[in-house]
Amino acid sequence: MNAASPRDASYNAAGMGMDELLELFCGLGEPAYRAQQAFEGFYRNRWRGWGQFTNFPKDLRARLEAMAPLQWPAIDQTFASLDGSVKHALKLSDGCLIECVYMPFENRATLCLSSQVGCAMGCTFCATGSMGLTRNLAAAEIVGQAMSLLDCHPAPQSFPINIVFMGMGEPLHNFENVMAAFEVLCHPKGLALPQRRATLSTAGLVPGIAQLGRRSPRPRLAVSLNATTDEARSKIMPIGKKWGLDNLAGALADFPLRPGEKVTLEYVMIEGISDSMEDASRLSAFASKFPSKMNLIPYNACSIPGQPGFSPPSENRLNKFGANLARMGHDVAVRRSRGGDIAGACGQLALRK
Repeated sequence: MNAASPRDASYNAAGMGMDELLELFCGLGEPAYRAQQAFEGFYRNRWRGWGQFTNFPKDLRARLEAMAPLQWPAIDQTFASLDGSVKHALKLSDGCLIECVYMPFENRATLCLSSQVGCAMGCTFCATGSMGLTRNLAAAEIVGQAMSLLDCHPAPQSFPINIVFMGMGEPLHNFENVMAAFEVLCHPKGLALPQRRATLSTAGLVPGIAQLGRRSPRPRLAVSLNATTDEARSKIMPIGKKWGLDNLAGALADFPLRPGEKVTLEYVMIEGISDSMEDASRLSAFASKFPSKMNLIPYNACSIPGQPGFSPPSENRLNKFGANLARMGHDVAVRRSRGGDIAGACGQLALRK
């Protein structure tokens, strides 16, 4: 996760996985069990500094402070929504800013994490797409978002936490770092998040979907679909020009699902583009090619200069669309995005001055 060595001033232990910690402690001449102690301290105990590791000798703590300090992403700004969601802008060590969102529910909480600074996908209905891509996040920076959110919003270890890689960026464009972060977050010696509670959302990067299917363990798969013809999808999602719906359906049909698992189809409802009853029929035909469930998401206005003047459909049309799909036998739900009043909802994450 960290490319630097212990002799490099930029070396940072925060967010490390077990392998990196083993390398660190062995390089310091320490026994291997120190790596497990550090890992559990970071993630199970959620200690934020080496000074809290009272199970380490004082001289070891001093060496670690000097050679491998813990530098977690710093919260730059916080925005609280009326619905209880909280968006945080985090400043990284190079000064880049990213956004992540904490969404509380009665019986669980969801952490929405970013995988890139910006995004290269250019989806016209998504504010992040207007930023362009600055860089990928390191695995430690992805883990650091989760730890920062849990620090700000503490909950008992037993409280169910969901992780969704649905923030800024295309996770499959940063595959290895996202998967490394997933493995740290789900490690039984650390946060021990159940793998079934982690979901990765892609705009439909077909080779990446196949790559994800070959990994075990892995998060659940969600696909941002948003239109039912190649022509309409390509206008709002440039990826549609390279990977058409037939390619995408084939990749999803080949995806190795676990027993009872379904692919989630995320379908942003945009008036006049994706909300006709013909769209519902075509969406049904697409979703019938593999085990799936659908989330219908009314378009969230981005308020970004240069964005098209999209609008969500009426409630009546939205409900009729969903009812038609349900009558066709599909598992379908309308998902009301949270945090819309703080630009923290689906498609709204972008850094604003």
